[in-house]
Amino acid sequence: MKLSAWRSLSAEERGPWLVIVGGTLLGLVLLRLMGRPWWCACGEWSAWSGTVQSRHNSQHLFDVYSATHVLHGFLFWWGLQWVVPPLRERWLLPVAVLLEVVWELAENSPFVIQRYRQATFALGYEGDAVLNSLMDMVCAGVGFWIARRLPWTQSIAVYVVVELLLVWTIRDNLSLNILMLLVPLPGLKAWQMGG
Repeated sequence: MKLSAWRSLSAEERGPWLVIVGGTLLGLVLLRLMGRPWWCACGEWSAWSGTVQSRHNSQHLFDVYSATHVLHGFLFWWGLQWVVPPLRERWLLPVAVLLEVVWELAENSPFVIQRYRQATFALGYEGDAVLNSLMDMVCAGVGFWIARRLPWTQSIAVYVVVELLLVWTIRDNLSLNILMLLVPLPGLKAWQMGG
């Protein structure tokens, strides 16, 4: 956004953008204070890491799980439509971004990292690098934007297709990820590990 465009916005129009930027920056600072590295500890730079079971997963800008964060955006759009319909539309995206920031903070807490290691097939999971979390937040915003623009039937179809593609390619997806965190199933974990 150009400075002249920013200046032309009213205080009411600036508010949502300030919440998005401020909430994102606060989340990144908190992740850093939690001990999360800025970038992959291996020192290698890569925009993409496509191998789930590797030291590079969640350490670079994007990885296979970036798709699940896009799906977060879908869920946030759908949920906010249902839960807070009186909320002015301009505030829906800022609320979704804040929800994703909270998700990233929870996901990178020592408790959840340990839970991933014990309950899921992410045995060596070390949490996200800060820049990976930033891109996860961006992906959620992109998902929110996509879901907002598609008719309900199409957005549900896209969601289901992405979930199925993830199961087919990496034996994991957003639904299985949440399920295994909440209710670990040994048989499912064995299947995910290739057994």
